[in-house]
Amino acid sequence: MTKGYLMNSLIEKMQSPDQDFRFMGLNDLMAEIRQDPSSFQGDESVELKVLNMVLTLVEDKISEVKNQAVKCLGVLIKILRQIHMELVVDKLIEFSGGKDEELRDISALALKTITAELPPDGKIAASACAKLTPKLLGQIQNPATPPEALVETLAILSILISRFPVAIASTTHDPPPLAVLAPLLSHTRPVVRKRAIVTLSQFIPISPPTLFSDLFQANVLPNLSPSAGLEKQRTTVQLIAAVVRHSPSQIAPVLSQIVPGILQAVEKDDDELREGSLQALEALVLRCPTETDTFLPSIIGAGNKYIKHDPNYAGDDEDEEMADPDEDEEDDDELDEYSDDEDTSYKIRRSATKVLAAVIGTRPDRLARTYKEISPVLISRFGDREETVRLEIWSTYVTLLNQTTLYGGLPESKDDAATRGKRKRDTEAPMDLEETPYILLKGQVPALSKGLLNQLKSAKTPPAVLQAGFSLLTALLTVLPGSLSTQVSLIVSTSKSVLSQSPTTSTSTLHLTCLTFLALFFSTHPPSIFQASLPALTPVLLQSLGERHPRIASETFRVFSALLNALKPVKTSDWIVALYDRTLTRLSNHDTDGDVRACAEDLIADIWISATDVARSKDRKEWEYICRTTGKTESAVRVITKVATEVQVGDDWVNGCVAWLVALLKKSGRSGKAEVFGALDVLLKSYQSGIPGDLPSTLIPQIKTYISASDISLLSHALITLSLLLDHSPSVSFPEVESDLLADIYNVTHSPLVAGVALDALYRFYTSLVQADNQIATHIVPNLVISAEKAPKSETSASNVAKCIAQVVRSQLGVAAGTIAEYAKNLKPTSKAKPSLVILSLQIIGELGRFIDMGTQKEIFDLVVNHFSAEQEDMRSAAAFAAGNIAIGNLHQFLPAIVKMVESDSKKRLLALHAAKEVVTHCSQAQLEGVADLLWGPLFENSHNTEETTRNVAAACLGKLATTHPSKYLPHLHARVKDPNPDTRATVVSAIRYTFADASQSYDELLSPLLVDFLSLMTDENLGVRRVALSSLNSVARTKPHLIREHLSTLLPNLYKETIINPTLIRTVQMGPWTQKFDDGLDTRKTAYETMYTLLDTCLAKLNLHEFLGRVIPGLSDDSDEIKVICHMMLFRLSQVAPAAVAQRLDEATPPLEKTMKGATVTKDTVKQDLERAAELQRSALRAVAALSKIGGGVSPKFDLFVDDIKRNPTWGNEFKELVGQ
Repeated sequence: MTKGYLMNSLIEKMQSPDQDFRFMGLNDLMAEIRQDPSSFQGDESVELKVLNMVLTLVEDKISEVKNQAVKCLGVLIKILRQIHMELVVDKLIEFSGGKDEELRDISALALKTITAELPPDGKIAASACAKLTPKLLGQIQNPATPPEALVETLAILSILISRFPVAIASTTHDPPPLAVLAPLLSHTRPVVRKRAIVTLSQFIPISPPTLFSDLFQANVLPNLSPSAGLEKQRTTVQLIAAVVRHSPSQIAPVLSQIVPGILQAVEKDDDELREGSLQALEALVLRCPTETDTFLPSIIGAGNKYIKHDPNYAGDDEDEEMADPDEDEEDDDELDEYSDDEDTSYKIRRSATKVLAAVIGTRPDRLARTYKEISPVLISRFGDREETVRLEIWSTYVTLLNQTTLYGGLPESKDDAATRGKRKRDTEAPMDLEETPYILLKGQVPALSKGLLNQLKSAKTPPAVLQAGFSLLTALLTVLPGSLSTQVSLIVSTSKSVLSQSPTTSTSTLHLTCLTFLALFFSTHPPSIFQASLPALTPVLLQSLGERHPRIASETFRVFSALLNALKPVKTSDWIVALYDRTLTRLSNHDTDGDVRACAEDLIADIWISATDVARSKDRKEWEYICRTTGKTESAVRVITKVATEVQVGDDWVNGCVAWLVALLKKSGRSGKAEVFGALDVLLKSYQSGIPGDLPSTLIPQIKTYISASDISLLSHALITLSLLLDHSPSVSFPEVESDLLADIYNVTHSPLVAGVALDALYRFYTSLVQADNQIATHIVPNLVISAEKAPKSETSASNVAKCIAQVVRSQLGVAAGTIAEYAKNLKPTSKAKPSLVILSLQIIGELGRFIDMGTQKEIFDLVVNHFSAEQEDMRSAAAFAAGNIAIGNLHQFLPAIVKMVESDSKKRLLALHAAKEVVTHCSQAQLEGVADLLWGPLFENSHNTEETTRNVAAACLGKLATTHPSKYLPHLHARVKDPNPDTRATVVSAIRYTFADASQSYDELLSPLLVDFLSLMTDENLGVRRVALSSLNSVARTKPHLIREHLSTLLPNLYKETIINPTLIRTVQMGPWTQKFDDGLDTRKTAYETMYTLLDTCLAKLNLHEFLGRVIPGLSDDSDEIKVICHMMLFRLSQVAPAAVAQRLDEATPPLEKTMKGATVTKDTVKQDLERAAELQRSALRAVAALSKIGGGVSPKFDLFVDDIKRNPTWGNEFKELVGQ
């Protein structure tokens, strides 16, 4: 069928007198275009004919046809020619300005549809904006336009400006939009004024500052004066709130002229003005946090005053939290002459609550003052008679508790755990207690808990209120565990009331919240508090175990687990027996949900651990259901590990579990294997009468599969299990290991992939092997060397082999002399050993020299030093390693020789420094203290060396040495901070960085006053010094944050300065026909951003988040992808710890995130790696956007549109939804 014939047949349908045919004609047209847009395009005359037909049907008499025509225009607008698009716009604007009300409404809907459906990219959006905007502005200027049409026109303008701000800003309009929209602020119809406020505020960010200044002088300032009319004041405060949400930077400079007027307006006796003023104050606190600081006391005062504003209620504010909701309801029934429907004062109380919530969410620095000024007021209003206000107040208090968790100086924090613990114990002198947020909250808990639980105890309390109440109680226990000891009876009765009712679709979430709270309550309070109440509560909990809703059943199992752990050890009682039986019933059902089964299995473990007598009295039937061969087995493995660790069940049970775990090892795939090995390790240790003789021969063949470098994690687990077998059953296990596994383990030993935990597991294995058979050591050493020599060079790590040989020798010192003699031969000048064997011999001698005194074999040290002149760099490095470690074995004999080379031999200086670094790194603290003076001078002399490598080695040694005698050496380093030589300054600040590796706090008091001087080198004129200083700040922020927290106000401005791109450091290099730009400041800038990320984790409470975000957001547009990724990570973290602050900056963050999500521009020079890098960057941005979407809904229309576009994106839509769901 040709395009023309198809279109003509559709036109024929649309011309039919039958409304169903007209409807179907439009429907078929949309279907064809969606399937193949080219079916409409081609013949211009046919296109125009179809378009005119659709526009005609917009005027159809049948509503369904009109609505379908509007939808059809939304599809067509994406593919129309420019001239036809203008025709559509003209026609619809003509309709919307007409007198036919129905046609006006449908045309406005059509305009909204086409503006919402315009593709964001391409010329059509720009041309549509250029065409539509003047027409719409003209319609607003036309005095004949009816108010309803004005509202719709303003709505369409809002869609355009929110979707295409760049396109509208690039076009000059005469008169400008602000001048056209401003008169509408005085319109007689409130609905027009409100809509104009929204649209006007959206146009301000793209308008020149002079226009905003004119608007401010003409429409804002005069109307804020007390003499202005009420209507004008209402409109003005609403305008301020809207403007500050869209353009805080424009309004921030004039806040001093605005806020006093708003605070005066709040006091006027007009509910609508008061509500609007409070909303404006909330927006100002959120969007202009720095500028509103001066007015904060007055703003808090207004919030505290009007949260109590209830002129129609004569109750006592102070006792409101004590009120019984049932009594309120009875009183309300008697007030026939007055209805709550007439009372709008609740809106003022709700707005006042939001003002206080904004202060709490954005001012973590004043947390203690918040507990003094705001918290008591919130608690006094817990019993507000309006449910929506009550829930808002509770939600605000949850925000306060969350802020306390993040910024209150956590009791568990490393820095102040000791002091706070001491303060808590020191009940004799309460006057000495610092008024921390935790202490202030603790004093308010009695009033808080009583006021809240009084609102929950009524049988008529709605589920939403109960759920909010339990959420608040949960948040309280998270911050202050054990703080509800005095309210047990009310908690138990309320919980029992909730759990006694069968959950429905609408109340299942309430049940879950209640159960989560109970689990936390039991785990954070002593059993003596709640034990007497258990008979009332356990029956309903046992009943909940049988719920069909899987999440409720799972959560109930967790409650019982928490209860058993709290009561441990538990004596036999009826409810525990019933609990065991019900759990067994759940496990025996094959259709039990996976999560429920996992929780039931965990509970069985808790019964065995906490109520062992009950478990032993049963027939162990539960283990048949737990040790299944089908389905998921992760939780079963975890349960076995838990029980075997805590309880001696019996060898027959251990045998059964081991057999089941061995069967799991046989299964393919690595999932869960690490946990299986962990369980095996625990079980092997729990045998009471020794490991059965037939077990090694069964288990070792299964372990053989995992002796491979292809999976390092499982390799380490397998080696630990082998070590246990050798330890507990050497006579049976050793022959099996020697014959079946030793050759494979030799191959694994020399693999360069083996490091960290896996290497430690190898050490442990060799120790156990040597202890199992004393003769094997003489065979292991040469076999390890032979295996390493046979392997290709790329698959050999001489260091690993040497370390394992040293471990063997350490376990069997009888072979030490022979091993040293054997491999020292390879170092002699006459030796014909291959270079690889010489390197390995040097590594072996070095590893042995660390714990064996070679003072009587000085010739070996000389042979090692001779290799400082070797041609191969690897051999020279190995010689430096060996020399340093031999010196550790006898410092007084060998260290002076190394120091002499550092001082006088320029050719061997760098290698001698590396040898000295080995000494400094591996010596004990006591040894170092004895030789520190010997090393300090020569090392310090190398601090001004021009070679960066030499300086770095010297700095590492100086930093370590400084910790041996801080009072002596730190001043030496400090004295060189102002040294004229930049190399010396870099070495000094680098040395300080190495001192942070020592976790000891013994010298913190000495370092703290000097630290700011060291870190002041962030402002050094030399770029290299600045980079090292930033790196040092990053190190101290990660390892000793308490040293810099109080100095951040001085350090942060310098840090933020280094995140700004410096154009003077960007150089252009000509490379053939191409030019390439190099940014010499990139490394320094990247270090600065890495430091910001570290500070976010360790010094959050001391950061001004407004300033912090002011540097994170520019980083989203940085030329470096690595910096962008760091900023994405910071946004992700900030969305969790500072949602209120971050939500207010979404408008600024959206454009760079949008640009990143568009991906790389594909050109003829684009290669696969470019696309892969761009995709990784997009994933990084996607994670940040997903986190932000959870906190930013409704705050930024621009961000919301961006999120909607991602959801519809075929490439990223599904991945985004998965991230949001996590």
